[in-house]
Amino acid sequence: MSTKDKVTSRPVILAVDDDKVELGRVKEELASRYGGHYEVSCMNSSDGALRLLGELVEAGRPIALVLADRSMQAPSGVELLAAAKALDAGIKRGLLVPWGAWGEEEATEEIVEAMTLGLIDYYVLKPWQSPDEFFHRTVTAFLHEWARNRPFGPARITIVGRSGARRSYEIRDLLSRHRVEHTFHPVDSPEGRALMSQANASADALPVAIVRNGKVLVDPSDTEIADACGLRTHLDADKSFDVVVVGAGPAGLAAAVYGASEGIRTLVVERGAVGGQAGSSSLIRNYLGFARGISGSELAAQAYQQAWVFGTTFLMTQTTTTIRRQGGGFVVALSNGEEAWTKAIVLATGVSYRRLGVPALEELVGTGVFYGAAASEAQALQGRHVFVVGGGNSAGQAAIHLAKHASTVSILVRSESLAESMSDYLIKEIGAVRNIEVRFGTRVVDGGGEGRLQSLVLGNASDHNERVPADALFIMIGAEPHTDWLPAEIERDKWGFILTGRDVLEGKATPDRPLLQETSMLGVFAAGDVRYGSIKRVASAVGEGSIAIRSVHEHLQALSEQPAGMSS
Repeated sequence: MSTKDKVTSRPVILAVDDDKVELGRVKEELASRYGGHYEVSCMNSSDGALRLLGELVEAGRPIALVLADRSMQAPSGVELLAAAKALDAGIKRGLLVPWGAWGEEEATEEIVEAMTLGLIDYYVLKPWQSPDEFFHRTVTAFLHEWARNRPFGPARITIVGRSGARRSYEIRDLLSRHRVEHTFHPVDSPEGRALMSQANASADALPVAIVRNGKVLVDPSDTEIADACGLRTHLDADKSFDVVVVGAGPAGLAAAVYGASEGIRTLVVERGAVGGQAGSSSLIRNYLGFARGISGSELAAQAYQQAWVFGTTFLMTQTTTTIRRQGGGFVVALSNGEEAWTKAIVLATGVSYRRLGVPALEELVGTGVFYGAAASEAQALQGRHVFVVGGGNSAGQAAIHLAKHASTVSILVRSESLAESMSDYLIKEIGAVRNIEVRFGTRVVDGGGEGRLQSLVLGNASDHNERVPADALFIMIGAEPHTDWLPAEIERDKWGFILTGRDVLEGKATPDRPLLQETSMLGVFAAGDVRYGSIKRVASAVGEGSIAIRSVHEHLQALSEQPAGMSS
């Protein structure tokens, strides 16, 4: 590639402001900090900026970020940013406002409304000094979010497979949830054929994963993919811990952070990807401290890094098969045949989505039918007709995210209202998105397609069935706990949720036990969605994870005070 090609292929940052002095200040900050890797363009009119954006998209140029001044006229900054998103759904958009604008009621209302309607991603305070690190903090966050889906240079892993194939989807979803930079090429595309030839791989064994170091994995298992990403899938020689946390959702990650940071030797066992159900949420806007909102995968990734820095050992793509008492503690058996010994256990296994129960659609899981938000599939649904089944917050968040790409999004709910199951802010946001429709009193009774989802049959209370065209179906209709593998000693309710503390029906060893969030098997605790009576919110799960560690401390203290030879 020539020097000229390298320059013209750089991602574009575009700033627009009709105040030449303000625009000059913005340009100076952007060019000095990002000019080496991005092409910084600045314009003083919205019309000119729209023409430039159209030309860039037509030429296939990547556009990372558009910043537009709020006070511009015809089109306004908000209108310009909304139009930019229509041209390229991946563009990040910031509304430029001067310092002190948040004190103006009119400006505040406009910014909040624009964010709620999805017209902008966030506001950016204009730089007033050089360097202005507050300005760069917001811009860098935008670029980080954009680059995660558009990696510079070769991706860590390249997947070649059949478009819509279930296993290709599963691997891409695993990589997305672990925030591993990857690309996908259909096997029948020119790029796919070239990669298969270079790897000397056969199209009879798909998908194929090509690691950046040249290693080729043919139809790899999740464990092989995890190994290729540098994740731990086997224990070291030391298999003894103070606490084993089963599950790496918000509750398990919180337990890992608080446990390891307080000097407790902590092992986390996760069968899939960190984040659990919350990891599939495209945007969590009501989590304390994240004013811009945060995706479930980003929140999980940060918590994972935090726990790892404190010394937590993570074991990925492994399932806990049994737990049993031994030597004053517990033996935790794993699906890879290994065993770990621990003094305490925190069960944070979370829940799985309930199945729809329509055989024709179950056969299409991964090929147009998805359980969960499946954020990795959103961009592939540009201009498509998408359906979301469910009335909870996760369903609402998924619908809003999908609406940024799909032509239409229909939320299907059996009840006649969303108020009992969805947060008020989400209901209002859904009502403001023009291409989202909520169909009450509606259920999915059938569907199908040739190798992929092409249609759904919807039924209502009057037993009237309607066949509608459909390109994708995301099912989020409640969840079931992962507790079938637990010993009978651990009490559960009739749905399988684990009883803890005062809810334990029998088996109290002393007047002081069970502790908070302790199960009927003393020394074993539960946190998060798997626990009976838990509030199904990310913040609540994080709180429960920290409380469980406080109880683990009490249990470990009780063990240390026992006379020699006694066991719990």
